[in-house]
Amino acid sequence: MMLDRLFDRSKRSATSSAIDLSRRSFLAAGCLCCLGAGAPTAVLADAPMAKGDAPAFYRLTLGDFEVVVLSDGTNMLPATKLLKGDPARLEEALKRNYLGALVETSHNSFLVNTGRKLVLIDAGAGSLLGPSTGRLLSNLRAAGYQPEQVDEIYLTHLHADHVGGLMAGGKRAFPNAIVRVDRRDADFWLSEANMRAAPTEAKRFFQAAMVSITPYMQAGRLVVFDGDTDLIAGVRAQAAYGHTPGHTMYVVEGRGEKLVLWGDVVHVAAVQFEDPSVTIGYDVDAGEAQHVHELAFADAAENGHLVGGAHISFPGLGHVRRNGEKAYAYVPLNYSQGKVGG
Repeated sequence: MMLDRLFDRSKRSATSSAIDLSRRSFLAAGCLCCLGAGAPTAVLADAPMAKGDAPAFYRLTLGDFEVVVLSDGTNMLPATKLLKGDPARLEEALKRNYLGALVETSHNSFLVNTGRKLVLIDAGAGSLLGPSTGRLLSNLRAAGYQPEQVDEIYLTHLHADHVGGLMAGGKRAFPNAIVRVDRRDADFWLSEANMRAAPTEAKRFFQAAMVSITPYMQAGRLVVFDGDTDLIAGVRAQAAYGHTPGHTMYVVEGRGEKLVLWGDVVHVAAVQFEDPSVTIGYDVDAGEAQHVHELAFADAAENGHLVGGAHISFPGLGHVRRNGEKAYAYVPLNYSQGKVGG
């Protein structure tokens, strides 16, 4: 404002000649700016803080496909309580990565547009995990898509944070979609007998799966598959059992480019890449889960393909390299302008 007034005065005084923007003029303007910066103004004093969240999506071109990572939000994971490994090493790894006992954990889903099919891989938590998650639908719309456009939904497994978003307001959030999941997970989590036999603290996992999946089943829109299966051109299911009985990775591939969507292979990247033996209390079969870690890390490091993790910091895309005989390092995908929503 002070600069505007300075130049306005100059214009009024220079009726027949151009303004002489001499060194002295600029020094004077600089002094006025410095003085103005120190003076409180109504505009600056009344400026509210922007506390809202920006849309969170990330676009990636993979061959002829478009992949959009959709954030469902985050929540706090009590890492030192849930991770299974040497406590001292766990705390050391967290500290080395500037993390504490509670780690803010991303919930990522992946939308694959093949040009002929729109496929969503995992549906987020919906209303099942509280107000810090359940943002998938709003981010889907912000990315330019509508829930009604989704043709198929592939679930890595039936934990609440991957299936809760299938429902919204008591109705199917994706009314035109076919839901696909490995038979082993469906048989396990949708079993009333298994729920009755489960410990009290584990019953909620069964309840979440049932309330989210049953409406699709009743509508004839639940389809199960067995193990490694080609689903549509360019997308196939790859068994990764351990975290749950039917835990599945999805391989998206075209024109020589490959992305492997890991689901819950990794929960705390700062710890588990360095030590693949670390599992988590949510694993149904910790031994098998560890084996999957080792195979998935080694495959990604050897072949150099892109990986996507449901709980790796948004957008959860990167590469893996070896960092010793049995240790690995995660290399986040380099930022590309124009791909992040906001």
